[in-house]
Amino acid sequence: MLEFENVSKSFWTGTQRKVILDKASFRVEAGRSMGVLAPNGTGKTTLINMMAGLEKPDEGKIRRGAKISFPLGFMGGVAGNLSAKENCRYIARIYGLDPDYVEAFCRWVCGLKEYFDMPVGTYSSGMNSRLSFALLLALDFDMYLIDEGMPATTDVEFNEKAGNLLQERLGSATLVIVSHDPNIIEKYCSCAAVLKDGNFYMFDTLEEAKRLYEY
Repeated sequence: MLEFENVSKSFWTGTQRKVILDKASFRVEAGRSMGVLAPNGTGKTTLINMMAGLEKPDEGKIRRGAKISFPLGFMGGVAGNLSAKENCRYIARIYGLDPDYVEAFCRWVCGLKEYFDMPVGTYSSGMNSRLSFALLLALDFDMYLIDEGMPATTDVEFNEKAGNLLQERLGSATLVIVSHDPNIIEKYCSCAAVLKDGNFYMFDTLEEAKRLYEY
């Protein structure tokens, strides 16, 4: 379970105050994956970082009654001077998991071949996305957070593997996707919401959310 109670968040841009959330209250129930539709520039990343605990609200309370993942794409725990292998083993120890398992799982999912043993700081954005997604799925979470959907990669084999693994995880975990694209949300989520002008609107179906989003 993840619950926001009267949560407000805003930033000063230098010329005006940008409101991300204005006293928003909503709840993500275990087993009911949710998609959040939000246009670019409305605070999608800020919202999902608050869900993960990476950013704090200005006001209100955020309650987490489950093991919630870091957002897909977040590389804050990855050291650029270490290889993917070394990073995987280090992060496995932090989470109390078997380093051999996490290394082998990520090596298989990433498909980076010899680059898996090279410093992460030398990776392209696509390679970083693949490593982030592999780490996300290698660790055991009750709720997975994804900012803007699947990793940006042109590797067809990886995309198919990653999509299948994500579907498999949904059998025992909950997913929250924040995106501007309804098609991504439709594939994985059973309910939807819209983030618009600092307001958070919850709906039982994606179709209801799309009507407001596209209005």
